[in-house]
Amino acid sequence: MSTVLSQEYGKIHIPEGLTTLAAFLDWLDTTELPEKLPIRFHKGEVWVDLMEEMFSHSRVKSALGITLGALIENADLGMYVPDGMLLTNEYAELATVPDAMFLSNAALKAGRVRFSAGKTRGAVATRVVGTPDIAVEIVSPSSEGVDSEWLMAAYHNAGVPEYWVIDARDKAEVRFDIYKRKPKEYAAAPRRAGWVKSAVLDRSFRLVRTAGTSGTARFTLEVR
Repeated sequence: MSTVLSQEYGKIHIPEGLTTLAAFLDWLDTTELPEKLPIRFHKGEVWVDLMEEMFSHSRVKSALGITLGALIENADLGMYVPDGMLLTNEYAELATVPDAMFLSNAALKAGRVRFSAGKTRGAVATRVVGTPDIAVEIVSPSSEGVDSEWLMAAYHNAGVPEYWVIDARDKAEVRFDIYKRKPKEYAAAPRRAGWVKSAVLDRSFRLVRTAGTSGTARFTLEVR
């Protein structure tokens, strides 16, 4: 058994033998873990994000929800799923909590994604099962390698058409990349003056950072 110690989540005991997705999900269902725990499983490996920075992570998530969430809902494109929802994909042996997901109406109708409550009593949907159209990850100090390598391979294995990666840790530049799934790997969509095209949503996006009234970082997701 291994132990992960986090100021935010306390001690998290990860037992040995979590080598399959089924075993990992059973552990989640039968263990009292912190709510919205950012824990991931991919082909026998378990990862826990230990921190989330306010001005390079949480504020970015807020900007995504305001613009991307409104775009998807107002145009009736499907469902915008914010962080906190577990995504599982049996084929890829993956369980993770993306910072955001997009589930298109076509994917929902075709059954490429569905919902499950696991063993949670009284719940209707605590997990997204299958393949979302877009998965979004915002890089944090503890997840740099996970987002760029580990999760990129996992989402590709799961068949996710687009993978968005945002890194706002550098005060001089905000990196916003959209990766399109190719047969063997993801390929980055070209960026022009900060704008990058989403083939899934058929729109271009740009993430802009400015100083808010209080002097802290403020993010705006622009769309055209």
